[in-house]
Amino acid sequence: MSASLSYCFRRRVLYSLGRALLVLVFACAVIPEARARRQEDVPHSLVIRDIIYQHVGDRNLALDLYRPDNRPGPFPVIIWIHGGGWSAGRKEHCPAVMLLPDGYAIASINYRLTRVAPFPAQIEDCKAAVRWVRANAGKYRLDPDKIGAWGHSAGGHLAALLGTSGDVKELEGNGDNLQVSSRVQAVCDVAGPADLVSMYQEVSGKSTELGEKATAAIEALIGGPLEQHKDTAVAASPIHYISKDDPPFLIIQGNEDETVPISQSLEFTKALKAAGVPAVLDVASGRGHGVCGPQFEPTIRTFFSKQLKH
Repeated sequence: MSASLSYCFRRRVLYSLGRALLVLVFACAVIPEARARRQEDVPHSLVIRDIIYQHVGDRNLALDLYRPDNRPGPFPVIIWIHGGGWSAGRKEHCPAVMLLPDGYAIASINYRLTRVAPFPAQIEDCKAAVRWVRANAGKYRLDPDKIGAWGHSAGGHLAALLGTSGDVKELEGNGDNLQVSSRVQAVCDVAGPADLVSMYQEVSGKSTELGEKATAAIEALIGGPLEQHKDTAVAASPIHYISKDDPPFLIIQGNEDETVPISQSLEFTKALKAAGVPAVLDVASGRGHGVCGPQFEPTIRTFFSKQLKH
């Protein structure tokens, strides 16, 4: 949940060091017009970087769109949502590109972090990105009826919230393409919180550094301590919106996760199934919060293939 525990953090730190100067430029300048070039490390693909999908005040929110360039399309789309405790992270590190050879397009998004705005800004931005993909499907050879969401940690939380709040108008915000649906057709939630009230109550009682960081991350998201902001914590909880028409879920979490308690995934899966929503929980034995790597790729590939390629 904290910046130090975001998805595959060590790799991202090395990446960030190499991009430090560019990050400073982006922090002070308006994102330029979208530009296309080949992605050297992903064969047979095209990446269009820094597409502005939403304007919020004086901020431009951008996504990177990866697409196979050796097939005609239209391509099912995976929205990648980075982790980082809702307070850090960027779209440039995108593990979802592993699915490009399987014929998916990948939209890796930035969203407002908690140092910019508290909840519901984050889910409003994610929903705006889904609407943008759907509204621009024809232009980019995308399939508007086959959109999945995938994220880790805070990104897993937002992916799950996309999945359960597809019919919740209060979380749409005031962005563009409001006439277009923000529903997704599949969700892969990796180590994401599902019930912020119960998680806060559990982690705030821990005196460990990880427990303190998780508590601080939730407080930054909801605007302060749970006692004063419980309604916001409920509104930010994917478990709160579950209904039988939600899309299928794949949930992955390590059983030794000390940041997001395993109880979050257990209770979320139970609630989804009770509502009649197809849900699979893959508990990674002996793994902590950083559940990533090749061992999970076959499960994720199989899930998205079943849900988005039928």
